[in-house]
Amino acid sequence: MQAKGCLYIVSAPSGAGKSSLIDALLNRFASTMPLKLSISHTTREMRPGETQDKSYHFISNQEFEALIERDAFYEYAKVFDHYYGTSKEIVEQWLNEGFDVLLDIDWQGARIIREKTPDAKGIFILPPSLEELQSRLEKRGRDNAEVIASRMDKAKREISHFDEYDYLIVNDNFDEALLALRSIILANRQKREQQQLIHEDLINSLLQDYVAQDD
Repeated sequence: MQAKGCLYIVSAPSGAGKSSLIDALLNRFASTMPLKLSISHTTREMRPGETQDKSYHFISNQEFEALIERDAFYEYAKVFDHYYGTSKEIVEQWLNEGFDVLLDIDWQGARIIREKTPDAKGIFILPPSLEELQSRLEKRGRDNAEVIASRMDKAKREISHFDEYDYLIVNDNFDEALLALRSIILANRQKREQQQLIHEDLINSLLQDYVAQDD
């Protein structure tokens, strides 16, 4: 029998390395793990190195607002004057097919998702320090000092919601953080209810002709 996948909410302040960790997880382990990343819709402009329908589904404000009217999003929010939203149809399809699905969203979106899907698991990624976080933002070289200051202020607000999540990963050593992220997903898949559904035939064969007795 096909067990339903688990929905994972992954949040972090900008610069904590969330996207890099998710990319590495998918590139190294997606072939051996039933794992999908939900690609969000956004109205912001495409940045250098990004790809349509891979980084985001880049659409206009008019298109986004039409999707809102159709109730097409699990959740959506406006961040830095741009819309971001998670497709409801695609996520539910993947979960029903047995894939674990990663949602790369902020704490506000996470609250909405938990209201709609209480069994979703939350993973929050922290930087090793505020100094390191600012250094990472500056090294990107794409924002001026004013924008970086705004992102740092937003990062502190984001971090203040860490205790709303089930798991906490400090991204100091990248390989260790990646291992922790993978371990969370693997461990959750080994829950008895999940494995019982996946291996129903095996369990029945192992218990064939067994007569229950009081221990």
